[in-house]
Amino acid sequence: MYVHAGEDMMIRSNEIIAILERETVEYSQEIQKFLQHKEDLIINLSNGDFKSLIITQPHIYFSPIASSTLKKRLLDMKDHELMI
Repeated sequence: MYVHAGEDMMIRSNEIIAILERETVEYSQEIQKFLQHKEDLIINLSNGDFKSLIITQPHIYFSPIASSTLKKRLLDMKDHELMI
């Protein structure tokens, strides 16, 4: 299954490692160091301010979609898979 991450980008749900809210990204020195180290893997999907950071294998996305919305979409997909 895929989740919409912003613009025209769809991400395979099984590639998602973490979804972090903006505040966590901005205030964590560890995450800032991680992002500096992985700068070449970053894809910015937001036109301006991002709302969440999606870490996948192999990329890192700045998304205009809130982490709570992404989580809800993933949970809805999982519930749908269980019904099939």
